[in-house]
Amino acid sequence: MAVNESGDAGRLTARQVMLDAPVIPVIVLHEVAHAVPMARALLAGGIRMLEVTLRTPKALACMEAIARDVPEAIVGAGTVRSAADAQAAAMAGAQFAVSPGYTHSVGRACHDLELPLLPGVATGGEIMLAQEDGLTELKFFPALQAGGTAMLKAWSGPFGDVSFCPTGGVTLQNAAEFLALPNVLCVGGSWLVPADALVQGDWARIIQLARDTARLRTQ
Repeated sequence: MAVNESGDAGRLTARQVMLDAPVIPVIVLHEVAHAVPMARALLAGGIRMLEVTLRTPKALACMEAIARDVPEAIVGAGTVRSAADAQAAAMAGAQFAVSPGYTHSVGRACHDLELPLLPGVATGGEIMLAQEDGLTELKFFPALQAGGTAMLKAWSGPFGDVSFCPTGGVTLQNAAEFLALPNVLCVGGSWLVPADALVQGDWARIIQLARDTARLRTQ
């Protein structure tokens, strides 16, 4: 089962998700009213791949709102832990999925739904499990706690054909250290959408954070 391979040239791939911008924002939304203006702010700052995590009761409704009202954005689902999560996310308009770990059932569900998947890995064994199902674009999670840049450098030898999106403990201040590594295509970070900015409706702040982030790849 080659989960991330596609014979359809027009279909989004996990690699395209990772290469679109230096950072995929990890977003936690508690209010549907915040979803659309937040997505528009991130777009205005140059970020269009939006990972809305399935950590709140309103996450799916937020995805639906973004998919409907901000079609220029590409909304994805984070914290996908089961086949049911993947199905619900796809029905809500998600175009890619991110998971904190990997199981064959989640991989198969995303494959069947044609949903590009970035599965979380923290060990060599987990990388091999994902590779068995054809996955070579992976989320390193939790990146800082699981070894950071030193671990990624160690993996570059035995897993030279794998690309990573480190997530967990990554900040605007240390993101460039990760992005400098040849096996890192992007990072995941929550700093682009601060909780207080959402509550205050401070969309200008989110635009600026996105702009600062979008410049990371040119540094």
